[in-house]
Amino acid sequence: MRKRILIAMLVIFTISFVLPEWPRVPVTGASARDWNAASFWYEPWGASGVHKGIDIFAAKGAAVVAPTYGVVIFRGEVALGGRVVAVLSPKWRIHYFAHLGSAAVYPGYPVWNGRILGTVGDSGNAKGKPPHLHYSIVTLVPYPWRVDATTQGWKKMFYLDPSEVLGKSGG
Repeated sequence: MRKRILIAMLVIFTISFVLPEWPRVPVTGASARDWNAASFWYEPWGASGVHKGIDIFAAKGAAVVAPTYGVVIFRGEVALGGRVVAVLSPKWRIHYFAHLGSAAVYPGYPVWNGRILGTVGDSGNAKGKPPHLHYSIVTLVPYPWRVDATTQGWKKMFYLDPSEVLGKSGG
């Protein structure tokens, strides 16, 4: 029985890792012009030290959509991010959406590319700043070759640059 469970887990892990994502920009109507690609791993950046994502600027209330398919694993409030949603997607990646005005999904919800997750806002430490979506991608499978000598550079094995994932054209 244990051997079957182990084999099933290995099959699920392998299939999930090879499935394509077909990523898209997670804010309706936004493009690469709406974020600064150089803001990924920019420092100094407040309490976190380094900015581990991109900020996509949009009108307050603009739809935040799933950039790929997956399952919602978290919806809640965190100090810096405010209202947040996290989605587990293929390739064992977590897509993290912060500073939401509202959230429209709950843990366990399956989502598909373009499914509304919530709205752009200014919650958390974005209060009083222009509305935007903080978008990060974390891989659960480390990429050790990405480690470098920058501040917190060892964490680059887990944080992927959303601009690269979305493509130079912004998806």
